[in-house]
Amino acid sequence: MTIIAWVLITVLFVLAFVGLIYPIIPSSVFLIAGYLIYGWMFSFEPLTWVFWVIQGILVILLYVTDYASNFYGVKKRGGSKHAIWGSTIGLLVGPFIIPVIGILIGPFVGAIVGELLHQKGDFKQAVRVGIGSLLGFIGGTTVKLIIQAGMVIYFLVKVL
Repeated sequence: MTIIAWVLITVLFVLAFVGLIYPIIPSSVFLIAGYLIYGWMFSFEPLTWVFWVIQGILVILLYVTDYASNFYGVKKRGGSKHAIWGSTIGLLVGPFIIPVIGILIGPFVGAIVGELLHQKGDFKQAVRVGIGSLLGFIGGTTVKLIIQAGMVIYFLVKVL
C-alpha cells in the first residue's frame, strides 16, 4: 500500500508541474490532493496547521503570479484589456492547437490579435504587446515553477 500511495502522490505532483505547460490543468489542486492522499494513507500529523497556512499562502501566490505576470507583460508594452484577454485565450488554446510550442505561440498571437482589434491596425504596436505578453508568461511560469518546487520540497521535508 505504501508504494501505491507514493506512486499516486508522485503522479499528482507531476500533473501539477504539467499544469505549467497546460494551464487548463489546476496545478494547486493536484498539489493539495497529493498532500491529502498522504494524510489519508499515512498520517496528517506532520501536516500541521502551520504547514496548511504556508501552503495556502503559496497557492494564493501562484494565482497572483499568473494574473500579475500576464497583466504586467502586456501593460508594460502599452497593451489594452483586449490584448490581455487575447493573451489569456491564446495561453489556454495554444497548447492544444500546436502541442508544446503552442504554449509560447498562443499568448503571443492572442495578444497581437487582441491588440489589433483594439488599435484597429497598428501592427507594430500589437507585436510589441505580443512580445510583452510572451515575456510576462515566461517570467510568470518561471516564478510558478519555483513556488511549486518549494511547495513540494517543503512537503517532503515535513513528511520524510
